Amino acid sequence: MITRQRLAAGVCALLAALTAGIAVPAGAVADETDDGRAAPKVELVLDVSGSMRTRDIDGGSRMAAAKQAFDEVLDATPEEVRLGIRTLGANYHGDDRETGCKDTAQLYPVGPLNRTDAKTAVATLAPAGWTPIGPALLKAADDLQGGDGARRIVLISDGEDTCQPLDPCEVAREIAAKGVGLTIDTLGMVPDAKTRDQLSCIADATGGTYTSVQHKEQLSDRVDQLVHRAADPTVTPVAARGAGDCAKAPSLTSGLYTDRAEFGQQRWYRVDVKPGQELRTSVSVADDRAVNPAYGVLLRAVTVRGREIVRGEAAGAGRTDVVSTGLRYPRPPSDDDSAPAETVCLQVTDSFSAAPGVKTSPGLPLELTVDVVNGPDAAHDPAAFGLGRGWWLLGVLVLVGFLAGLVWGWASRWRVAIWRTN
Repeated sequence: MITRQRLAAGVCALLAALTAGIAVPAGAVADETDDGRAAPKVELVLDVSGSMRTRDIDGGSRMAAAKQAFDEVLDATPEEVRLGIRTLGANYHGDDRETGCKDTAQLYPVGPLNRTDAKTAVATLAPAGWTPIGPALLKAADDLQGGDGARRIVLISDGEDTCQPLDPCEVAREIAAKGVGLTIDTLGMVPDAKTRDQLSCIADATGGTYTSVQHKEQLSDRVDQLVHRAADPTVTPVAARGAGDCAKAPSLTSGLYTDRAEFGQQRWYRVDVKPGQELRTSVSVADDRAVNPAYGVLLRAVTVRGREIVRGEAAGAGRTDVVSTGLRYPRPPSDDDSAPAETVCLQVTDSFSAAPGVKTSPGLPLELTVDVVNGPDAAHDPAAFGLGRGWWLLGVLVLVGFLAGLVWGWASRWRVAIWRTN
């Protein structure tokens, strides 16, 4: 006779078998993309020291700006990127220097991204204590070990390292000397000259970039650009000479382009966007010589007839080496399969002016990133509902629950039938 205990054990065994048959081990695909390439790895390293409470980013705190940027970047992270998040200065609130300089922790492990879990982890952060940049970089390099894909650390900080004599610039040089192909990019949130020099040195040591950000949009756009660059590490900058008007502008496709921005002049480029595609583009202009302290850069997307579609702009006040901005233009889909591509004219204008005695030729280094991708489809984008990739797990649970209900109902009817015959 079948007892209740035996029946329950059998159902549990069946559920375990079903779950084992449906689930796919994460480690089996963690180091490769769908096309068999080695998966790129990125770790975002965020300064959560006490100074991140300062309210000077678009009327809000630096911490609030960083959280918003992380939310937007996590939504846009390519599927093939294995992304992690590490903090520095997030957990220790005391005054003991030795303890404070060990305060770095991995908030989210490097691996396939669950957007909901990552966002939840970031939402819990609150500015706390010290700024151990050097120790955090050492730990981040360890976090990215393994695999043959591109590896990138993106460091976001608003101040100098407070844990000398471990010089973070020397740490970056040591990482570069190991020949592991790891790039460190740094972003400074309204830094002073010393912070700028330190973050620039860290980036230069590994062939990375330094960017100073003063607005939330700047931070989001730059981090997103760096994460996408890791996903396509084979991109080689291509020289492109912008024209004086759209009609004579070079036609660009997705890629990374370099040019020279003449002082106070416009540069024009053209990009074709099909119905249902989204144009994502950003521009950075570096002041590689002494310039007057007030400057800015404007990026506009306009039609061939001159109507403005969207714009991005950024300004500096002499405290940055690079000023960057970006924009996005999602072209609506069309019911006409033969609808032609739309030519979008990109206008880059800078307001740099040279200091006395400084040569204005050649122009300032300009880097233009163009990315034309398929536009988002909310009906098929799980992230649109805020659950990220958790929908597949929900589907598995629903299926398992349905099958378990059928098995349990069948077993109950069978047990009742046996009881009546006895």
